[in-house]
Amino acid sequence: MKICVNAGHAPNGIPDPGAIGQTGLRESDVNHDIMREAMYCLEQVGYEVLTVQEDELSRITDASNEFDADLFISIHCNAAENREAQGTETFYISEKGAKLAQSIQNRIVGRMKMVDRGIKRGDNLYVLRNTNCPAVLVECAFLSNAEDEFVLNSEAHRIGFGKMIALGVTDYVATL
Repeated sequence: MKICVNAGHAPNGIPDPGAIGQTGLRESDVNHDIMREAMYCLEQVGYEVLTVQEDELSRITDASNEFDADLFISIHCNAAENREAQGTETFYISEKGAKLAQSIQNRIVGRMKMVDRGIKRGDNLYVLRNTNCPAVLVECAFLSNAEDEFVLNSEAHRIGFGKMIALGVTDYVATL
């Protein structure tokens, strides 16, 4: 099984760090840590993993497609003008993507005790439209929400998100 894991936004936040929390926590840094843990866990169960982190969306999808990935996971943190918005949501396009999204969503919500915003179609998301395999985009939590940012600012919680994403993948693969 070959899996491409993408951490949204450029490494080190240059030029685009993505969302920035009230404490200055950068989405690109959080995504990187979660991606690294997911990669480690997936490799431990024998999957071949390609990690990609950069701003150019076509380079991300090209890398996944050239790798001939069986699954694609993009990791992000959400933000909203409404600072009350919080929780985890996972986007998909295909039927297989929906099953993968639900497996990951179940793990994160169940173990990380995040607000469940559900799985949603992401037809407008470039990385989901332009990969050649079942693909999901996980919005782990809201950097614009103080409670969610507190969770994301914890190394232990970032490790937890990575582990739950990996477990969601193994749950999905077990159904194939």
